Amino acid sequence: MKLALLDIAIITAYLIATIGIGYWLSKRASRNIQTYFLAGNDIPWYFLGLSNASGMFDVSGTMVAVTWMYIYGLKSAWIPWLWPVWNQIFMMVFLAIWLRRSNALTGAEWITFRFGNSKGSRWSHVITVLFAVIIVIAFMAYFVEGIGKFATQFLPWDLSLQLAGIGISSEDAYALLIIGITTFYTIKGGFYSVVGTEVMQFIIMTITCLVIAVIAMSATTHDQIMAAVPDNWDNLWFGWKLDLDWSALIPAANERIEQDGYSLFGFIFMLMLFKGIWASLAGPVPSYDMQRVLSTRTPKEAAMMFGLTPLVLTLPRYLMIAGITVLALVYMDSTELLHPETGQLDFEKVLPFSISEYVGPGLKGLLLAGLLAAFMSTFAAFINAGSAYVVNDIYKKYIQPDAPARRYVRLSYLTTAILVIVGIAFGLAGGNIQARTDWIVGLLYGSYVASNVLKWIWWRFNGYGFFFGMLSGMIGVAVLPGIFKQLGYEMLAIEQFPFLLIIALAGSLLGCLLTPPDEESVLKNFYKKTRPWGFWKPIREKVMAEDPDFSPNKAFKRDAFNVVIGIIWQMTLVVMPIFLVIRKIDALWVSVLVFVVTTWLLKRYWYDRLEN
Repeated sequence: MKLALLDIAIITAYLIATIGIGYWLSKRASRNIQTYFLAGNDIPWYFLGLSNASGMFDVSGTMVAVTWMYIYGLKSAWIPWLWPVWNQIFMMVFLAIWLRRSNALTGAEWITFRFGNSKGSRWSHVITVLFAVIIVIAFMAYFVEGIGKFATQFLPWDLSLQLAGIGISSEDAYALLIIGITTFYTIKGGFYSVVGTEVMQFIIMTITCLVIAVIAMSATTHDQIMAAVPDNWDNLWFGWKLDLDWSALIPAANERIEQDGYSLFGFIFMLMLFKGIWASLAGPVPSYDMQRVLSTRTPKEAAMMFGLTPLVLTLPRYLMIAGITVLALVYMDSTELLHPETGQLDFEKVLPFSISEYVGPGLKGLLLAGLLAAFMSTFAAFINAGSAYVVNDIYKKYIQPDAPARRYVRLSYLTTAILVIVGIAFGLAGGNIQARTDWIVGLLYGSYVASNVLKWIWWRFNGYGFFFGMLSGMIGVAVLPGIFKQLGYEMLAIEQFPFLLIIALAGSLLGCLLTPPDEESVLKNFYKKTRPWGFWKPIREKVMAEDPDFSPNKAFKRDAFNVVIGIIWQMTLVVMPIFLVIRKIDALWVSVLVFVVTTWLLKRYWYDRLEN
């Protein structure tokens, strides 16, 4: 890609500003681990909401989303349900409130609040830290692959080199350079730096998205787009089969659909729903989502933060995704997607190639700065959250609980650096971004859900049950793919999820029922502070006997209604910008109407009833 001097100046100014913010906030962040990891619970909810949105706006995910829309069209709006994206709605409606009431510093510390100080609780505590570290390393490997592939497309210099007899490709060298800068400012400024830089990065990214959408809409027409895609590409709805045939246009796209395993889309969708309910009810994995909840000032602000995140994230992000996709569809020759080594079509090159060819000087620098911001904000959020678990939940809890505050902060610097090095090592092993996405969301998340659903809704579930449920799920992640392969079954990660869930549920229930319940005082304290709904009758009766003024949570039906409305509301935020960019006006007006109605319902039945 050819960059003008103005483009290089814009990118350089952005990097300098990012590092400068990290330095500026470093003194405030380094007072103690409360300020380093949670910013002293002093950041307003709307800044945390913008930061959360920025942290989810990563380059790798955007490249995958562009690939999905290029191949699957409007039906690509459903594919993020694999994560599922609507776990944010569960958090908004009730889980963020429940979680924030603990006043914990990390998700692992929350385990002590839920299970007490028994041996089962300590085991649960350690396995939660282990899972958090695995999640961080897995996502860093995913980010390394995405940013390296993207950087080689938009930065003009060849950075390939030989180091100690080891060849480092230009793709890997760019990934190391950008990660090094991100790690530096994150180490210096802690969570203050993460949020401060992410708010700035969010502003840049939003401008970037709007610019791309305007360019795409001015350079293409509806007829041009429809001429470049097969029938039903612009249809949101689907049957049992995908009903999308690229044979006459780009046959390799059909091969990619088969490779992804999405031909029987109705079946995959049912699995998405099944997995999504479990994964969303489990709450956030121990990473930056949970960190932001615990850093809010009040439970009400935690819920409001998650209400803001989908709104400010989804609309601009899908303007960018749709804009890049239509530019590529109309103007890009499929031969330009050929991988130089394998000769196969690499659809993950759509995003960088579109910016390279169709954006002019000045704007190109702004867009590249925005996409760099997307990567750096997400990466910074993960590594800051990961080091919190190691320092606060291992070193402080079990090794040296009374060390000076500065020692914990310095250890956080070292831990962050080690996590980054390990994550880079896995990332440089190579791989497909889509394959890594499937593994993380289909299997790694699957090992988490059984224990973490039961911890909220069942009083009898204890620390041993949590530990053995998590352990059996993680073992399942390690062995299930190999077992199915030996049996001759090539199964998608999401198709393996039900089997993984059964294994994790068995471990949870056996570990729980073969050991005594947790201390009654711990259960009563948790129930009284958190006020969850679910199967808590024995504890609820004892709490109400001691405190007749206690009001149990009877909002299950209202919460379920708000979740359904919230998922529909979030879906309109995805399809409205796509309909706008491809100029499908009738569908746009329908989605706007649904958005207005669901917004009113959420205002009345969710927002107006929030309480601390």
